[in-house]
Amino acid sequence: MKLLLKGGRVVDPAGKTDGKADLLIENGRIVRTGKDLAKEECASAAEVIDCRGRFVVPGLIDIHTHLREPGFEYKETIASGCEAAVAGGFTSIACMPNTDPVNDSRSVTEFIRRKAAECGIANVYPIAAITLKSEGASLCEFWDLKEAGASGFSDDGKSVMNGALLRRALEYAASLELPVIVHCEDRHLSAGGVMHEGAVSTELGLTGIPALAEDVMVARDLLLSEYTGAPIHIAHVSTAGAVRLIREAKARGVRVTAETAPHYFTLTDEAVRGYDTFAKVYPPLRGAEDLAAIREGLRDGTLDAIASDHAPHARTDKEVEFDYAASGLTGLETSLALSLRLVADGVLTLSALIAALTVRPAQILRIAKGTLADGADADVAVIDPEKEWTVDRAGLRSRGKNTPFQGWPMKGKAVLTIVGGVIRYRDC
Repeated sequence: MKLLLKGGRVVDPAGKTDGKADLLIENGRIVRTGKDLAKEECASAAEVIDCRGRFVVPGLIDIHTHLREPGFEYKETIASGCEAAVAGGFTSIACMPNTDPVNDSRSVTEFIRRKAAECGIANVYPIAAITLKSEGASLCEFWDLKEAGASGFSDDGKSVMNGALLRRALEYAASLELPVIVHCEDRHLSAGGVMHEGAVSTELGLTGIPALAEDVMVARDLLLSEYTGAPIHIAHVSTAGAVRLIREAKARGVRVTAETAPHYFTLTDEAVRGYDTFAKVYPPLRGAEDLAAIREGLRDGTLDAIASDHAPHARTDKEVEFDYAASGLTGLETSLALSLRLVADGVLTLSALIAALTVRPAQILRIAKGTLADGADADVAVIDPEKEWTVDRAGLRSRGKNTPFQGWPMKGKAVLTIVGGVIRYRDC
């Protein structure tokens, strides 16, 4: 099957391309990119798609997604998560291991890969646990998990509190050339907290989680990476202190990469007023100074990637008292539009934004994605930067409707998502 994407603005940071061009796809591969492709090349195209006024970019890659299956299918399934992904322009997603059972064994990793293949909607890269059951006591069998198809290791929302254990994990994973993705939180400092510690938590009478809880563990994990020489990836950075520590570590040569999520550069703890459980996330929404630091960290390259941190929940998980509500928001379908605001605000160039959503996640995961080079997999997103739409929970493809952005006007949307040369989502 042939597809010709005609006349769009092709933005491919991996190939340092940014300009008006055509893109020809055949048999699941990108054949050629160029201006006014020869008529004989285009004549046999199965479909010619007018992309004038739109961005043609590598398929977006989400390095931090929760698909919930196995065990929590009432929140999300692999199929529904993949549907949400392609609707948001994501062609590849790395799914965290906090399933039931935890993805700490070959059988669970193989199950996730098999279910994803059966769906055939998006590329799914399972992230296996660092420790058995993510309990922080014993390392998983990394080699066995790699053979089964794991693309990295993480205990997701749980810090490995035992520094000696994390050191061994970093050394072991480095020998396998797979990333270790760490959640940074000193659980003693955060114990009992449900939102950011500050003026808002005091006014609401809610127990706060100090930014220090994240900063302390970021510092420890950076030092472990520096000592071992092994790379480390820091998930969902939310504090100004963490940004500063990562920036300083990079300056002295530590092999660290880091991500943040759109809610951390869009919302502050003010969103929790009214005890809005849809604004309860983990790490929590921070203060205005943290939000500013996150944006600056993206601007200067301290933060490498933008991840959705898609965390779908059922109504019963959220429609309870704030203290008991589950943490997390559904993000695959809103991440792109929220991220495009960084371009509108002059924080990032379009090319830098697309890099944070494509080639940089691909490099961190060490997968052959995130490029529009000739011969590459035909994973492509077409974005209409002028398309205006309003967030509507009822219309989300994810089973999780837990978005704090309900009713928000958005500008910019993926209107065509192609995975392996096949159109998996169309809104044009």
